[in-house]
Amino acid sequence: MKYFRFDSGFDELPYLLYADQSGRIIEHPYLRMAGLSGKMPVIPDDLLPMPEYSKLFFLPDCPPLGIDPENGELEVVTEMEDGDGKTGPCFAVAAFPEPGFVRTLLPAAIYDRKNYTLPMWAYTAVGYRDGKYWIAAFRVEDNPKWDPRNYDDKLLLPSIKSFTKIHRGPLTRHLVQCATVNHCFAAKNLFLRRWEAPIPVSRKCNASCLGCLSLQPHDSCEASHSRIGFRPSADEIVSIAVEHLERAPEAMVSFGQGCEGEPLTEDGLIAESIRKIRLRTAMGSINLNTNGGYTDRLRTVIKSGLDSVRISLNSARPELYCAYYRPRGYGFSNVVDSIKAAVDAGIFTMINYLVFPGITDQPEEVEALKGLIVRTGIDFVHLKNLCIDPELYLRSMAVAEEKGIGMAALADLLKNEFPRLEIGYFNKRLSGRA
Repeated sequence: MKYFRFDSGFDELPYLLYADQSGRIIEHPYLRMAGLSGKMPVIPDDLLPMPEYSKLFFLPDCPPLGIDPENGELEVVTEMEDGDGKTGPCFAVAAFPEPGFVRTLLPAAIYDRKNYTLPMWAYTAVGYRDGKYWIAAFRVEDNPKWDPRNYDDKLLLPSIKSFTKIHRGPLTRHLVQCATVNHCFAAKNLFLRRWEAPIPVSRKCNASCLGCLSLQPHDSCEASHSRIGFRPSADEIVSIAVEHLERAPEAMVSFGQGCEGEPLTEDGLIAESIRKIRLRTAMGSINLNTNGGYTDRLRTVIKSGLDSVRISLNSARPELYCAYYRPRGYGFSNVVDSIKAAVDAGIFTMINYLVFPGITDQPEEVEALKGLIVRTGIDFVHLKNLCIDPELYLRSMAVAEEKGIGMAALADLLKNEFPRLEIGYFNKRLSGRA
């Protein structure tokens, strides 16, 4: 089936990957990989060998698109032949990059033939050539602390056993689940007594995000994590946090995790906990990850002794922000007010910018982001892959099909135009703390 036509050479492109019904991934003998920038088919460039700890997925009921290298035409591949000469349906293949890498293109596939929602992963274009998988991505930050090689469960399980001899409360039990079942790296750090550790507190949220990791409607995909189902006590929070801040190297604790709602729905608990933590230790950094919808509550938490805040948004355009977050009781202007409040209070202020190829790099979005940076004076921008079904996101975002400048070009533009601004992927611990 002919679908589209390109006008460049393709001999060096990796080959198309596709999968059979059992998930067996196969290299196409002839067609080359393509990518999507939003809904627009594009020729992949700036490919890199797939990092070792990335994952591969197949997308049931989503036929892949491949480029015919002879004539530049994009073809939909709906069937494949097995070794016995029998034909059957074939499906697109996607990669999920390991932490620190930003995807630049979506997998080239027909997504609207499926009748389900894909799980919340950052689906990335991938091909195969010269014995390697190649993905459409670039490294935005190389931070050895988050290298998957550092998270061997052979070391984790004895550490959990040692930790739970001291800490036995419900928050500890929840974090054991996070570390062993959900394989949350931050939770593993807590038990390994190092670096950034999580403190989830909130069962509720003031938004209903399309890509929520901890709560999805019954007719959607399964949530990636189990949301915390109780309100931790300040005593348990303080006990866990103080020990971590005093014993762990380069220690940080963060409120606001993927396994909870909006932490500022528990602003009183967080503020009380921070005050008690700081009465016992001045060591380490205390961070808050939030959607920023409650500006006054954020100010309260800042006054209690917060060191840094990371405020999440998918877009600097109000209409796109609201289409994704679906906020209840607040609006985009409140988020901007929260960013300004944090900057004015003098704490380290980050935005967790959830990026999506073909929307984040549109010229209109780029200008809106630049304006937000100028208006607020933020310190750090996380370029974080938005984990969501591409078809769901594109259907929900009412934007013109405008050609993007490219995700890597966006990162370069921010570095050049805002030399003081830090660009990365991971939370930054403040170096001034012990």
